[in-house]
Amino acid sequence: MGLGYLPLDRAAATLSGGEAQRIRLASQLGAGLCAVTYVLDEPTVGLHPRDTDRLLHTLEGLRDQGNTVLLVEHDPETIDRADWVIDLGPEAGIHGGRVVARGTPQALRSDPASVTGRWLSGEAHIPVPASRRSPRAELVLRDPTGNNLRCGDVAFPTGVWVAVTGVSGSGKSTLVMDTLAPALQAQQTARGGEVFAASHRGLELGEAVDRVVVVDQSPIGRTPRSTPATYTKVMDPLRALFAQIPGAKARGWQPGRFSFNAPGGRCEICEGRGAILVEMHFLPDVWVTCDACAGKRFDPETLEVRWQGRSIADVLAMRADEALSLFANHRKIHRQLQALCDVGLGYVTLGQPATTLSGGEAQRVKLAAELGSRRGHVVYVLDEPTTGLHLADVAKLVEVLHRLVDDGHTVITIEHHLGMVVQADHLVDLGPEGGVRGGLVVAAGTPEQVAQTGTATGVAVAKELASGRTAPVVGKRKAAKPRARAERLPTKKAAKKPAKKPKRPTERTAADASDDASP
Repeated sequence: MGLGYLPLDRAAATLSGGEAQRIRLASQLGAGLCAVTYVLDEPTVGLHPRDTDRLLHTLEGLRDQGNTVLLVEHDPETIDRADWVIDLGPEAGIHGGRVVARGTPQALRSDPASVTGRWLSGEAHIPVPASRRSPRAELVLRDPTGNNLRCGDVAFPTGVWVAVTGVSGSGKSTLVMDTLAPALQAQQTARGGEVFAASHRGLELGEAVDRVVVVDQSPIGRTPRSTPATYTKVMDPLRALFAQIPGAKARGWQPGRFSFNAPGGRCEICEGRGAILVEMHFLPDVWVTCDACAGKRFDPETLEVRWQGRSIADVLAMRADEALSLFANHRKIHRQLQALCDVGLGYVTLGQPATTLSGGEAQRVKLAAELGSRRGHVVYVLDEPTTGLHLADVAKLVEVLHRLVDDGHTVITIEHHLGMVVQADHLVDLGPEGGVRGGLVVAAGTPEQVAQTGTATGVAVAKELASGRTAPVVGKRKAAKPRARAERLPTKKAAKKPAKKPKRPTERTAADASDDASP
């Protein structure tokens, strides 16, 4: 199961979701049962391609014993080795939910209705960039020793896309999420006393870093008050827009009236949540739609104010791709909606409760929230961003990450997905095994250089580059310079205008500040 690196006294709370799932599966292997149906939800999450192959051998063994194995999976190798595939689509959200194809993997390849089939056949693919970027400088992490790390100094080039790879348990998360990211955040004066990095001897910055953005799969909120609209700050210009409508002005309403986090315009029965938490004794608590507002979050009087025939609740019920065309002439709103669509979340409604978003969706909402503010040199750190993504969605994510690097930023990803790994400009490969036999940097360089090293990752990368699904690399290109943070100088035209009166502050509450702000 690829879990040989785990000590027997490892605390269950420290296991990843993939590790816990494989331990439960391993407990079934010795039973020798037959006529059992095993249901697994993305078992390859967090697995290196080598470990994925081991897992698939195990699942095939369960099948050969007379059992049924049912998987929810995006990994192309896993799909290709299945006996039968049921493909849902054709797209996400209301555009999906239908069985568009079913049959063997070979049948899916020739089915024009199957998006998955086009990716399996190679008709659709993510081409490798025609050239690799050359770094501007380096971030050097001195002698990290957290958990199993024993790799000495580790250099991370800046101005490029860096992918940290390695077999499961080799120390990738400890190196990046527990050491590098907190060390970078500690360099920022505003957060210097709030973060703690794993053991290391220091961090040397080859160039200034203006901001650090860590995009992981933790929830964007734990109550229905947190939504994509609040997290990406779309809600702020939306409230301001509705406050300018004549019906709102006649009543003397300010933007705070259209906040479901503040008393005044919200439904006070559910306090703007749209649902009420019902405590179930001896059972998990459940959220029940509020009968007073029917899940609309606002009181009837607030909903009387409409813009282009839509109330604020109607707008929050729209999908991001629908709202994109509606607000084409409102720059602030349109920019954030475009970011949601760019990361493949056009099917998500603006007011969808954060409690209903998957880990992968929450991660992409966080990334979309950061796409609107990209001044200066930003280091983006992403922990397995392809989790839960179809190959078509991976292509969209790749485009977004390349755009960030082309704008002069640095992107560092922990990743196993080979389609993403070969997109990076520089690889840092850990290994050679997991646990105490890992923690070393066994290879570093471009994907082409790592492919020649013979490491577990190198073998998988070489196979991917030779698969015919990629374009050859023909050279290098320099990393772009980040856009300056300097304030704009007033133009002559602006200097002639009289000074504007200060705007009346928007009514906000502590709940607004906590739920609407992104870290």
